[in-house]
Amino acid sequence: MKSILLREIKSFFGSATGYLVIAVFLLLNGLFLWVFEGEFNILKSGFADLSPFFTIAPWILIFLIPAVTMRSISDERRLGTLELLLTHPIGVWPIIGGKFLGALALIVLALVPTLVYVGAIGYLGMPAGNFDAGSTMGSYLGLLFLVSAYTSIGIFSSSLTDNQIVAFIVAILMCFALYYGFEGVSELSGAQAGLISSLGMESHFRSMGRGVIDTRDVIYFLSVALFFLALTVHRLKSMRA
Repeated sequence: MKSILLREIKSFFGSATGYLVIAVFLLLNGLFLWVFEGEFNILKSGFADLSPFFTIAPWILIFLIPAVTMRSISDERRLGTLELLLTHPIGVWPIIGGKFLGALALIVLALVPTLVYVGAIGYLGMPAGNFDAGSTMGSYLGLLFLVSAYTSIGIFSSSLTDNQIVAFIVAILMCFALYYGFEGVSELSGAQAGLISSLGMESHFRSMGRGVIDTRDVIYFLSVALFFLALTVHRLKSMRA
């Protein structure tokens, strides 16, 4: 797994992909949070609060993570190297795990510079340092779990086709459906709204953002990630058979 992980990281930073992903993520967040007028502008909100960041970040990542993962397996299929990779004695799970962790590491690196925002809202607080640290850290933890789920979905989508664009579109649609789809349906479902909403990622992400880590939220995100990784492994094993 380690060799696959290092290979993925080298491929990201051996080209413009890794640098571009980090730059785009930081640029979009920076513009929406600190420059553009609107509901997400922290300076105009009147509160030393990072909730605007945790509102828009999942939506930016819905597009950014599929862009990172779309070539993970589809490119191997297109180049004809997947068959060689599948004959590797380490097995399918370590291969998929290495690709998953490589993509995840890149996104986590993109998140690290946003910790500067925490210092910024601490400085803007009245008095300085007066902000909800528990909620902020809970939201960051929730974002890490959300990124893990998005990444596993992207890896699975990449295993479905040798066309990177198709993999990109499928991953966006699946991430959107699991993040907001259940929430949208719940708004139309009356008495069962709470149950339907709990099936989606947005509900669990918001729950962790309250600053109280519920094991049900952690189990949910881990289950989603493992489910799609297992589907990917099954897909590749069926191709090898």
